Amino acid sequence: MTIDAAELTARLVQCASVTPEEGGAIRLLERMLSEAGFETHRADRGGVANLIARWGEKGHPRTFGFNGHTDVVPVGNPADWSADPFGAEIRDGWMYGRGTTDMKSGVAAFVAAAIEKVRQAPPDGAILITVTGDEEGDATDGTTAILDWMAAHGEAMTACLVGEPTCPDTLGDMIKIGRRGSMTAFFTATGIQGHAAYPHRAKNPVPVLARLIDRLASATLDEGTAHFDPSTLAVTTFDTGNPATNVIPASCRATVNIRFNDTHTSALLTEWMAGEAARLAEETGVTIDMTTKVSGESFLTPPGPLSDLVAAAVRAETGVTPELSTSGGTSDARFIRSHCPVVEFGLVGQTMHQVDERVEVAQVHALKKIYRRILDDWFEG
Repeated sequence: MTIDAAELTARLVQCASVTPEEGGAIRLLERMLSEAGFETHRADRGGVANLIARWGEKGHPRTFGFNGHTDVVPVGNPADWSADPFGAEIRDGWMYGRGTTDMKSGVAAFVAAAIEKVRQAPPDGAILITVTGDEEGDATDGTTAILDWMAAHGEAMTACLVGEPTCPDTLGDMIKIGRRGSMTAFFTATGIQGHAAYPHRAKNPVPVLARLIDRLASATLDEGTAHFDPSTLAVTTFDTGNPATNVIPASCRATVNIRFNDTHTSALLTEWMAGEAARLAEETGVTIDMTTKVSGESFLTPPGPLSDLVAAAVRAETGVTPELSTSGGTSDARFIRSHCPVVEFGLVGQTMHQVDERVEVAQVHALKKIYRRILDDWFEG
């Protein structure tokens, strides 16, 4: 029995699962996997639906895992779309809809490949599929909840593939073997409000905070590493909220976002920024408060057996030799990396999060073949 991965993609797209709404997508996969002989469990937490499905012996030393998400970002203004965002309409070989690329097609492809594998050539080992409804949101009750449930119930993966869209231009051209860390720092500088004509009677926080932000933005964090580009710090906002032209404000705020490689940790970067802020505060008498939010630490799965396995399958099915990369934003692989070796591979991601998000139907079928070959090679190798 074969499963049409494109048809399954369409059924998932028709589930309006805008994060954190489940929309029926998790339930659809739960039923399908259960009927195929997988043992299914829910690891719901904080109102988020999460699915764990295993075929084979729990804790088997040869357990291959797939991870993905069915939640999607909002569609924006539906009138801007040329198709129903949840209609999965196919035109000229392309399927339109929110989540077609990111990443219901990836989930459909690995679910279809896994079901066919266990039905047609039952492996000596286990397959573990984990799907969350909280990747596009805060990601606090999604894959982290799944991993917590797995730890509590003795479930484990030997290796994992996250099915995020990873290819910039052509199916097969990139595998992610790591990701940069991401953190945001929020600064508030507080001085003394006063009349602009009498600046000596005030303590203006604006130039002080501007100096701090310039110091941070002008710093060279590093020169890059063997597998990572140089870390970056971007100023994302600077605001006083002051409508008056003749008033020195009492406070102002600024925010920076840092994408960092394996030279750094969020703790060390926080210490650096706090030190710079403290020095300026001492020099000027302006108070500078800082808070941070860490989305994830940098991580790397060094080139080796797992990336070799995936790359060989990609080459065999597409003729393309994939680049091993750590570029891009964050993904749930940042959580899995503490559990087992993890890489990411999926479709071309050019339209993800856009109006008229769409996927080439032929690519969905090709991705399923790649995932099936990965499973065959994993269990036969």
